[in-house]
Amino acid sequence: VQLQASGGGLVQAGGSLRLSCVASGSISGITRMAWYRQAPGKQRDLVAAVITGRSTQGRFTISRDDAENTVYLQMNSLKPEDTAVYYCHCLWSDGRKKYDYWGQGTLVTVSS
Repeated sequence: VQLQASGGGLVQAGGSLRLSCVASGSISGITRMAWYRQAPGKQRDLVAAVITGRSTQGRFTISRDDAENTVYLQMNSLKPEDTAVYYCHCLWSDGRKKYDYWGQGTLVTVSS
């Protein structure tokens, strides 16, 4: 499985961004998809996860489009503390074991 993330960039505080992550390869085994983020000097933290459909968690909404093999992260009312590298993640299962796959990360910078 390969995950290709995009959509990061520089945005002013209060603005919005939508991140995209396209999955390719043996995608039929993908179960959960998620976005994590890692700020400089900090650990990587879970932002949002989805198995199917969409889920809103505060200012962020994660949604999954299986027809496009894509997971999105809509981020609204962004704050400087949201600045981080955002990573796409998926869990893949062959029915016996689960495997983690990561995308390459996309940088989000929120200016004050």
